[in-house]
Amino acid sequence: MLTKRIIPCLDIRDGRTVKGVNFENIRDAGDPVELGAFYANQGADELVFLDITATIEKRKTLSELVNRISHHINIPFTVGGGISSVDDVSILLQNGADKISVNTSAYKNPPLIKDLAKEFGSQCIVLAIDTKLEADGNWYVYLNGGRVKTDTKCIDWAKQAVDLGAGEILLTSMNHDGTKQGFALDITAKLVETLPVPIIASGGGGTMDHFVDVFTTAKADAALAASIFHFKEVAIPDLKAYLNEKGIIVRI
Repeated sequence: MLTKRIIPCLDIRDGRTVKGVNFENIRDAGDPVELGAFYANQGADELVFLDITATIEKRKTLSELVNRISHHINIPFTVGGGISSVDDVSILLQNGADKISVNTSAYKNPPLIKDLAKEFGSQCIVLAIDTKLEADGNWYVYLNGGRVKTDTKCIDWAKQAVDLGAGEILLTSMNHDGTKQGFALDITAKLVETLPVPIIASGGGGTMDHFVDVFTTAKADAALAASIFHFKEVAIPDLKAYLNEKGIIVRI
């Protein structure tokens, strides 16, 4: 069994780390440079930085802030938000990103995934999917930070993206986001079973047992969380020790 990864997420707005519930009611969670350094020291396996309003505000990800964070961490660093070209990715990699995350831009222009994978390698390309369970029992893709619903089913878009060259899927359940009620085990498991790439589960982590569930029941490769780490509700060293006790292989 491969080592499971614990990934804190820095959602960035106006240069600050923020966190909401179900993609709404956003509140401040601290300085991203300080938080990034803290998590690297705590034993986080990777760090994800998402400029959550870049697409809506039609601007590029904050490369200067990415650079500052990268100088304070020694773990893999994924950056997303407002990325729509090979040049955008080049700038972020030059500023310290190890991987990049695309979401709305890739959905609107699927060949972008192919272009980025060809230029930088699939291992560098993470497809972020914001998905919501609707009344008809299906999970649908949402764009623009969860503001725009599409008629595309999550599983169909994930398959297409992997075929185009995405090397990893960051799956965020909008139904579970910020609720701390547990991850979306069913859709996560479905993607794990269907796709040949690692799946990062996001949205809903609130207790250590939720992480046990997403790794054992859904078989996720990694679990991403924000508020429980930002607001010191769960410490990463404690979480990893607990997972280890439960027989889940993590990097201690």
